[in-house]
Amino acid sequence: VQLQASGGGLVQAGDSRRLSCAASGRTFSRYFIGWFRQAPGKEREFVASISRNGYTYYADSVKGRFTISGDNVKDTVYLQMDSLKPEDTAVYYCAARSVNAGEYEYWGQGTEVTVSS
Repeated sequence: VQLQASGGGLVQAGDSRRLSCAASGRTFSRYFIGWFRQAPGKEREFVASISRNGYTYYADSVKGRFTISGDNVKDTVYLQMDSLKPEDTAVYYCAARSVNAGEYEYWGQGTEVTVSS
């Protein structure tokens, strides 16, 4: 399983940004896909995830502002980020885990999002 995250950049507070996680090998239809982030000096934290059936889960800190979605045809998962805040500044990673796995097994490289105030 290979994951490629993209879409990061520098934005201003209140702006929107969409991150993409392109997967290989029909990954989205077989795995849970999650987004995580790691801010400078902090531990990596869960942001959102989506199951192959379309069920979504969000961290409280992004609920109502971020939306995760998937495209089975393109085998790509998106993270639409609206009303961005400076505290959303982080390197964002996408990851995949199989249904019965307790942890995410596959990780893409990160894409950096910087939100200026």
